[in-house]
Amino acid sequence: MNSNVVSAQRASLLTGRALLGLYFIVPGITKITGFANMVQYMTDHNVPLVQPLLILTIVLQIGCGASLVAGWRSQLMAFVLAGLTLVISIYMHNFWVMEEGLQRAHEMQNFVKNMAIVAGLLYVAGVTPASKD
Repeated sequence: MNSNVVSAQRASLLTGRALLGLYFIVPGITKITGFANMVQYMTDHNVPLVQPLLILTIVLQIGCGASLVAGWRSQLMAFVLAGLTLVISIYMHNFWVMEEGLQRAHEMQNFVKNMAIVAGLLYVAGVTPASKD
């Protein structure tokens, strides 16, 4: 494979990891600044153990997101974030229990978007060599 193709592939992977990382870092930070509102939102969605799970979510979003951006243990971090995104989607974007209408359509769009994020994370995990450390 020629060096231009390899360089383009590396640049694409780096850019993709950085964008995926930012997708988690920014909401992690907003969960800190809007902690009380997020507690209420999670409570409204019947999430158990709201405060400990919210703290765990913040740590995972910021920590794993930053690790993706930095390229540290990207495969593991992508798997962790994929699992987190799946769980969040099931609890927070559960469109299947809603009445027909705009809110249901909005939550279905968020759920499908999140499944695309999961797909991207699984792709990153699959194309990133396992860490040797």
